[in-house]
Amino acid sequence: MSERSNALSYLASHNVMTLATSGPEGAWAAAVFYANTGFTLYFVSSPKSRHARDIEREPRAAAAIHEDYRDWRAIQGLQLSGNVERLEGEARDAALACYRRKFGFLDNPTAALAPVLAALGKAACYRLTPSELYFIDNAAGFGQRSAVSI
Repeated sequence: MSERSNALSYLASHNVMTLATSGPEGAWAAAVFYANTGFTLYFVSSPKSRHARDIEREPRAAAAIHEDYRDWRAIQGLQLSGNVERLEGEARDAALACYRRKFGFLDNPTAALAPVLAALGKAACYRLTPSELYFIDNAAGFGQRSAVSI
């Protein structure tokens, strides 16, 4: 399988990315759920969050997607950087539809899910468009990192 296929498969089988931003308060990292179309990532967040405020000032960000490994030889994951933009109108609707397809439980409201749905309704929707992406695979050798064509 090609690195591109490996990276797309990895994206499809994971749910959380660590988003890194920088702003007046310094560097910051936040874990966010994501959905994707190809290598384009969508996430929702409070526009008042520190990472959202950072993005408003500086749209360049980085992200990592990985599991919590105990054995360094098993480490796999993605590292990427690119631009983030807040979506409005039809672009927001399309991104939220992608998000709901990945997280189907959002379409089956329960009393326990009511606070999540209320928060989602108030959240801003963002698109991270990578300009560079790497697939990490320590099973192929310590520090093995391959550039992925986007």
